[in-house]
Amino acid sequence: MLCQDLMKTEVETFREQDTIQQIARRMLEVNIGFVPICTPDGRPVGVVTDRDIALRVCGEDLSSTLTTAGDVMTRETITCRETDPIERAEHLMAVHHKSRMMVVDDDGRLVGVISLSDIVDEEDDERAAETVRMIADREVRA
Repeated sequence: MLCQDLMKTEVETFREQDTIQQIARRMLEVNIGFVPICTPDGRPVGVVTDRDIALRVCGEDLSSTLTTAGDVMTRETITCRETDPIERAEHLMAVHHKSRMMVVDDDGRLVGVISLSDIVDEEDDERAAETVRMIADREVRA
């Protein structure tokens, strides 16, 4: 199975200059906890999660209307290509302890997202459990 077979293609994205208030409102509206931050041509440069908002905005008592995605986003982007086997995405998610993987095309533009729940729903129980264990290892070490 390839990443393009499992990824979700309807992905909410934002730009670095968008405010945290705009992002948080949209996250609430569509019930998501993760948004890629992309350049105008669609290349991912970071992500904002609900955890980023809680810790980096609320935890630091920053104004959500004055703080932008670029101010608080996680800049480490982990991506795989849409034509990669799903095992590559699983490996990268496990190595980097990420529960979501951005999927890009050959030009580096975002085309989808794979989440841990997508893998658990699709893979056999033993393999999915191993991927979950490896990703969750960061929680045990923290």
